[in-house]
Amino acid sequence: MRLIKKLLVLSTLSAALAATSAGVIAADAKPTIKIGYVEGWDDSVATSNVAAQIIEKKLGYPVQLVPVAAGVMWQGVARGDLDATLSAWLPVTHGAYWENFKSKVVDVGTNFPDAKIGLIVPENVDVTSLTDLEAKKDEFGGRIVGIDAGAGVMSKTSEAIKAYGLDYTLMPSSGSAMTAELARSENAKKPIIVTGWKPHWMFAKYKLKFLEDPKKVFGEAEHVDSVINPGLETKAPTVVAFLKKFQWKPGEIDSVMLATTNGAKPAAAADAWVSAHGDRVSSWTAN
Repeated sequence: MRLIKKLLVLSTLSAALAATSAGVIAADAKPTIKIGYVEGWDDSVATSNVAAQIIEKKLGYPVQLVPVAAGVMWQGVARGDLDATLSAWLPVTHGAYWENFKSKVVDVGTNFPDAKIGLIVPENVDVTSLTDLEAKKDEFGGRIVGIDAGAGVMSKTSEAIKAYGLDYTLMPSSGSAMTAELARSENAKKPIIVTGWKPHWMFAKYKLKFLEDPKKVFGEAEHVDSVINPGLETKAPTVVAFLKKFQWKPGEIDSVMLATTNGAKPAAAADAWVSAHGDRVSSWTAN
């Protein structure tokens, strides 16, 4: 009988310890950080995956990356469905979203300081400005290779054609089709004009330049910012501290984007970059 009582006591004590241990684990468990990104934007994918690797491996928070359209991304952060986005193009491209949601979100800083959209040509062609293009129409076949018809850079290119009096045809396609045509022209050493933006992996693979835009049809240089829901300050203060420091240097993001273009999974490309740049990561995560 005593043996049975001892076993019951030990069983009860073990259960109590297990429950206490589970409670400690639950108390120590960190909340999942939800980051929204735009799946079709190479820079958005690269930046979000690198940040996710750092937040998970260095700060200890699980991360869920959520692919969404730009408008849904901003709404999600404002509502708290998403904790953050690292893909806020300001002040122009996402200016309307900022005006709509700025009272419900917090901009914690720029992660890419020299973003830009415009027309791009190979570095060795003898044009430097949109004002040069009409005289060089035959050299470029009178065409500009574009991306999706509804993209902002496409509407700005249509405006530029009118503003500069260009007798050029803007050819809509897709981001991948545009870069495929750029690759063919580079291999054939033929001049080409494409619509484009920076950051983009094509600047890591080819020698390219933006054409000057003296009429500022494409606007000034922009910056890509990290925007959070205010609740993240309480939910994960160390994540917010990291995001405030996280900023790319020129050329850094290009290698991550190029790796994914060459077939690497975004998470694997990000993990490789983080592993190879411990000093940079430490500068972002140090207290």
